[in-house]
Amino acid sequence: MRIAIAGAGSVGRSIAGELVENGHQVMLIDRDASAIRPERIEAAEWVLADACEFSSLEEAGLQSCDVVIACTGDDKVNLVVSLLAKTEFAVSRVVGRVNDPRNEWLFTDAWGVDVAVSTPRILAALVEEAVSVGDLVRLFTLRQGQANLVEVTLPSTTSMAGRPVRDLQLPRDAALVVILRGGRVILPQPDEPIEPGDELLFVASPEVEDAVREALR
Repeated sequence: MRIAIAGAGSVGRSIAGELVENGHQVMLIDRDASAIRPERIEAAEWVLADACEFSSLEEAGLQSCDVVIACTGDDKVNLVVSLLAKTEFAVSRVVGRVNDPRNEWLFTDAWGVDVAVSTPRILAALVEEAVSVGDLVRLFTLRQGQANLVEVTLPSTTSMAGRPVRDLQLPRDAALVVILRGGRVILPQPDEPIEPGDELLFVASPEVEDAVREALR
């Protein structure tokens, strides 16, 4: 895929590096000349331009991109880039970085954002996941809030210990997608026993998260 990243700061470069390693064509756009450092990611295309200007994006060839990632440190810029990418260049997938959680409500399809990534929310969720045992932790929001990736680490006193996955009575609109056990990644099968200390990852709609909690109890 051809992917454009608006913002060549540390976050943008990190994303670009990962995408290049995975075989994607990446273009980094930044209006700050000091941020244009081609030697850091030689396989990427570097463009000195203002990503909020239509003419600059057109000249950079944004219309040929499959994905645009707006990940500057300014939420206003990220919203403008997202809106231009979706409405003017018909980019099929737009990802917007949220710097201030108070602005998260703006990052919707009304501004051209398909996926909003809130850095503060993700960090808070990771910290919570690291210290929480026995309670459901929301790690990531999918499809603009229609579903969430949630995690629970089973305590040593869990009543599910030794019971197979089939005994886990999950509500509709919830699915167990993976079990993390030590260094293993286990795809849940009906006969797979659940053990204390397992990290269970679910995809669930927000409305049934309480029911998932009850199923685990």
